Amino acid sequence: MFEPKIEVLSAADGFRRRHLDDAEKVRIVEESFRGHRQVSATARRHGVSRSLLTIWRRQYRSGELSGDASPAFIPLTVSDGQPGPASPVPLPPNPEARVEIVLRNGRQLAVPANVDPEALARLLSVLDGR
Repeated sequence: MFEPKIEVLSAADGFRRRHLDDAEKVRIVEESFRGHRQVSATARRHGVSRSLLTIWRRQYRSGELSGDASPAFIPLTVSDGQPGPASPVPLPPNPEARVEIVLRNGRQLAVPANVDPEALARLLSVLDGR
């Protein structure tokens, strides 16, 4: 009589997922663009799947993937749509004004509009996981 052998595998027996930061992904993607190397060979060398490297390459080309480790701030001017004077008079700060920030990892943060930029940069680097 035939009795098949059954082997029970646990999650500990499998491969563990590596969590690469954006800088490491950018380094791998840039290596895949150099010379005439194939995507498959670069992916194999770094232990990632070819399809994942292809996704990273697409994100790199569209600007979604960057190795910049610090949060970036851009100048912003908020207008009510009404034309104003050539030299606007500064308005007193509104203590109720808040700014909502959505990070690349999906986390959201609401801070007072008059938050210290250096403190905000430190907070964002912690919340963004960099």
